[in-house]
Amino acid sequence: MRILPSLLCLLYLSLAAGLSAATVDTIPIPSAAMGKTYKAVVVLPETYAGSDANYPVLYLLHGGIGHFDDWVKKLPDPTMLPRIADENGLIIVMPEGEVFSYYLDSPVLPESQFETYITKEVIPAIDEQFRTVAGRDGRVVTGLSMGGFGALYLSARHPDLFCAAGSMSGALNTDLEGWKLPEQGMRDVAGGFAYILGPKEGNEDIYQEANVLTYADAMATNDVVLTFDCGVDDFLIEPNRKLHRLLIENGTPHNYAERAGTHSWNYWGNSLPYHVLFFRKVLEEKGTLVKK
Repeated sequence: MRILPSLLCLLYLSLAAGLSAATVDTIPIPSAAMGKTYKAVVVLPETYAGSDANYPVLYLLHGGIGHFDDWVKKLPDPTMLPRIADENGLIIVMPEGEVFSYYLDSPVLPESQFETYITKEVIPAIDEQFRTVAGRDGRVVTGLSMGGFGALYLSARHPDLFCAAGSMSGALNTDLEGWKLPEQGMRDVAGGFAYILGPKEGNEDIYQEANVLTYADAMATNDVVLTFDCGVDDFLIEPNRKLHRLLIENGTPHNYAERAGTHSWNYWGNSLPYHVLFFRKVLEEKGTLVKK
């Protein structure tokens, strides 16, 4: 018997809700920039309903060829996100990034303006609808693959919005240097970037601007605390090692780790708790965690 993806998602959410008092909901967040409405998953911790406190927010970005609900549908442990929200007093927000937006504003596609969407539409909408710590000291962001790119890219360009950022298996560089994909895979990804950025030839400045490695020096001075990691058998390990080297060279404090694993949900399910622990310490230092 086949189970529709939407029904499967509901089953996952029901299981998670049954083992945690956190609430998991899907809300619409319209985009004036793109002229349409997208959805986001929001997880509220157990204590939210019975409190008047403002809560810090973890923005959790999905990867390429994915959508906003990937994190609730595909984690090996479907109870992880509600437990993280409960145990750490976090609101977790998973916005839409489409299948290949890279969370940037495309110079050639008016319908793909996701830097504007996240920074100017999603964040204000969340701050308006929920009791959040509505400032950079109460916001952190991380993601996987394309979402790891997005988290580091957005935080580097908008350090006024986030106090900490992370990346899991980040697809960090649009020039594809160091990527270890089969030839067809490399062509497909290059074609994806050409679709959202235009042809690489003649647009080298656009590609450089849309490259996380370009922002290494900005990361040294913007006061956004960084953590990122990658599996040693991941095809993206070399770009992550390069960012690590650049940050060492320019003296940027950061946390970097390599662990066993590939570009997979098993890896990301293992990595996410490390990111949350890192963010928890940052938020404790900022004084924005809700005291139990």
